[in-house]
Amino acid sequence: MCGINGIIDFSLQNNMHRVAAMNKAMAHRGRNDEGIWQDETTNSVTLGHRRLSIIDLSNAGHQPMHSHDGRYTLVFNGEIYNYKALKKQLDYPFKSDSDSEVILAAFAEWGINCIKKFEGMFAFAIWDNLEKKLFLVRDRLGIKPLYYYRDENKYVFSSEMRAMLASGFIPKNLDHHGLEDFLRYQTVHAPRTMIENVCMLLPAHYVEISDTEWIEKCYWQAHHTEQKIGTTYKKIKKDIYERLNEAVEKRLVADVPFGAFLSGGIDSSIIVGLMSRMSNQKVKTFCVSFEEEEFSEAKYARLVANKFGTEHHDIHLNPKDFLEIIPKALSAMDHPSGDGINTYIVSKVTKEKGIDMALSGLGGDELFAGYDLFTMLNKLNNNKWIGKLPIFLKSNVGRLRQKYRPSVASDKLFGLLSQKDWKLDYTYPLIRQVFLDERIKSFLRKDELTENRVRSAFKSLARQKDFKKLPFLSQISVAELFTYLQNILLRDSDQMSMAHTLEIRVPFLDHKLIEYVLQVPDSFKFPHSPKKLLVDSVGNLLPSEVVNRQKMGFTLPWQIWLKNELFSFCDERVQNLASRPEFNEEGIMRVWRQFLDNDPRVSWARVWNLVVLENWLQEHQISASPVSLISSFDSNLV
Repeated sequence: MCGINGIIDFSLQNNMHRVAAMNKAMAHRGRNDEGIWQDETTNSVTLGHRRLSIIDLSNAGHQPMHSHDGRYTLVFNGEIYNYKALKKQLDYPFKSDSDSEVILAAFAEWGINCIKKFEGMFAFAIWDNLEKKLFLVRDRLGIKPLYYYRDENKYVFSSEMRAMLASGFIPKNLDHHGLEDFLRYQTVHAPRTMIENVCMLLPAHYVEISDTEWIEKCYWQAHHTEQKIGTTYKKIKKDIYERLNEAVEKRLVADVPFGAFLSGGIDSSIIVGLMSRMSNQKVKTFCVSFEEEEFSEAKYARLVANKFGTEHHDIHLNPKDFLEIIPKALSAMDHPSGDGINTYIVSKVTKEKGIDMALSGLGGDELFAGYDLFTMLNKLNNNKWIGKLPIFLKSNVGRLRQKYRPSVASDKLFGLLSQKDWKLDYTYPLIRQVFLDERIKSFLRKDELTENRVRSAFKSLARQKDFKKLPFLSQISVAELFTYLQNILLRDSDQMSMAHTLEIRVPFLDHKLIEYVLQVPDSFKFPHSPKKLLVDSVGNLLPSEVVNRQKMGFTLPWQIWLKNELFSFCDERVQNLASRPEFNEEGIMRVWRQFLDNDPRVSWARVWNLVVLENWLQEHQISASPVSLISSFDSNLV
């Protein structure tokens, strides 16, 4: 696990100092080693690397790494779990035991098609010194990030936004499309980011770059598979258990101490249970707990830890502890997100206990219909006839609900009843939305907003071959995997864990497991009880108290803290955000007042998004782009 960056400059400038600055900006991603390499013949390519040693801790794993004949140069972030199996297939004079060298050997043997053989999480760049081409590659699920910027003469890429900015090439202008996306969904969906002209390579994509071409291609789609699933529930359960067990086993390959995050929920408990069955030593587990008992999952985590005999670490927090941590956590936020502080805290303590790699239950909810979202959308789909009623009739019902039972749910119900129908490409984006469009317009003084990125992403998915043939719940899973999971949960997991130089591995996002589960009929997958198919697949692995407990999620008592211990911190940032030229001050301050007055239509999460946004803009000195400023001034003149 590492950080990579580079500059391809066909004007042949020397960019060693710029890449050195990029390396320095993401030193936290890899403190074991650093490397910079430049093509001495032309200066056209400069590559940088920060190393966190997980496999082959020797100097033989140093990067940038060159192929034995000098043709290819690699910088790599991630892990290839099947590298040992691939190594046996390659006739290559290996000098290390690293998975990095296997990537080079595989590329030399099979070309860019080698990426279809890789099982793991990865973002890497390979420079072909003979053809003078650069290949940028990102893993299937987008577990590892990869940002890029390009203009007429050069390309800049990196694992982190802050390193991109450190190159000195990129204007610190706010992307107004990205801003609207963030206000809708507490993130910016790839390929856009919050900074104008800085993009994110999409998952399962690679780019081939030369001085004349930029060729981008998709190499994998989750619902295109040759796997065949069982015809009985018993066989499907058996297949899922085998694939999940294999996914966990592959992710235990490491030359450093490792552990697991344990919230006490179904997903993390299953991962810990499987780890314990196959490990010959006690698994080290880590959980966050709070003084406020109603927010604490500690008792369930201890129950699981006791059952599997783990070396358990309970991270106890009070408001004072959190207040001291929060500035550092927000500073670690490479790209703004309304989530992620939780991961920062548990990663911090995990690393302090000497752990370099931890497994997480991330992805289980998205794959096995673990959110209420799945049952809600299924209910809407089964009642499409309501969606076809006249809009004026439906919207009147929605307004009455808003008037007499004001809440976030009532506002979203009104939005649903105002839709022309209840197809998934309308219902899913709306239910996932944080601030609804009318509220965002009041923030930005705009009559019209740009296209909803989740809706456009879903439409793009729907156009893919065979997507509509997926079971309905699996269609939701695909939407979750490539919007919410990819752009919020995985981005947060990477940036918050790597702030402490900790690697997180996610067995539920094994692509073979995903391909299989997406084919399972709704009749087998529907969560009549929490994630029933997953729980049934692992048999008696879990204590019944964990299976039947109320779902809490990995959360903090924000509602209390934002109005008390964190009030001054939040109030200052909300007021600063409101004073920015691209915002309508009254619109921003109104939502803050509503939250403080306990208005049920404004939850803490909505307010916290605004706090995080302003903090990130300050931290990185981002200003409004000329386009967004002109739009704001035009709106004021109307």
